[in-house]
Amino acid sequence: MKRTVLVGMSGGVDSTIAAHLLQAQGYDVQGLTLWLWDPREGANPCCSVDAAGLAARELGIPHEVVQVRQEFRALVVEPALDAYRRGLTPNPCTVCNREVRFSLLLREADRRGIEFVATGHHARVRRSEGGTHLLRGADPAKDQSYFLYALGQRELTRALFPVGEKTKRDIRFLAASLGLTAARLRESQDLCFAPAGIAALIPDAQPGPILDLAGRVVGEHRGLPHYTVGQRKGLGISSPEPLYVVALDGRRNAVIVGPERALYSEELRAGALAWVAGGPPGPRFSAEVQVRYRTPPIPAQIAIGGGEARVRFSEPVRAVTPGQAAVVYRGEEVLGGGIIVRVG
Repeated sequence: MKRTVLVGMSGGVDSTIAAHLLQAQGYDVQGLTLWLWDPREGANPCCSVDAAGLAARELGIPHEVVQVRQEFRALVVEPALDAYRRGLTPNPCTVCNREVRFSLLLREADRRGIEFVATGHHARVRRSEGGTHLLRGADPAKDQSYFLYALGQRELTRALFPVGEKTKRDIRFLAASLGLTAARLRESQDLCFAPAGIAALIPDAQPGPILDLAGRVVGEHRGLPHYTVGQRKGLGISSPEPLYVVALDGRRNAVIVGPERALYSEELRAGALAWVAGGPPGPRFSAEVQVRYRTPPIPAQIAIGGGEARVRFSEPVRAVTPGQAAVVYRGEEVLGGGIIVRVG
């Protein structure tokens, strides 16, 4: 009897090839699109019902659409906008993957009596007697394991990531050789619910002071959602040396600026911890920690206590930002992570 898998399809090349690869491996494949938007919207930078339906027809698999915009709005969009208003820089994709994409994909799989779920993420899973392990994708330039750190054994024991074993170049070549329309589609790079930028969704953000490290007012900002730690351009202030955003102070509604050297930190604290294995390796351990999607992991000492992880890096790290995810790795394996709440 064939094993069954429900593939989350966006219409893009990765999820399309994920479905194709599972077909080739002998799975009974069904496609499903979790539609996150208003029913009147036919496309979005991250997904398209029409493109997903076309991909399914080209592959010869059944395809359904499930409307989940209310869940997406409540679980992802509103918390992200609230965080931006408070001077944080959240990473909504990490929340979306656990609370919406995988949670709801598993819900729909259960309703249909389907064993596995799959997506087009560039990541890998390895199964052993000790549990299921989450690994980086084979293509370092496209690895998406950073966004999946909050997945636990419940999700990963049933998850398949077929494209994680391949490079993006291989995936596009395969799609083109199969004559799939997805091979010609542009890849989305924007935050899906804010293609015009987060600030456009918070038009009521209040202006406030720009302060230097001594607390002196050196300018006025347009609203905290317009800024992020590490930003240099668009500050509208002059100085003998280049100034960067080094912090966002939600309590005072202030942007704090300073020289580049002020951007470097040796320590952070992270909360809302999640561990792939169900718990950390121990109360104190060594690992590598990645503080943004496109930054390299840095060796660190990690201490767990009081629901937080205290991370001390082996070298100063640039632009550590409250609200972002701090993801803990050992080599290629994701151990877990949390949300940065304080920078030391």
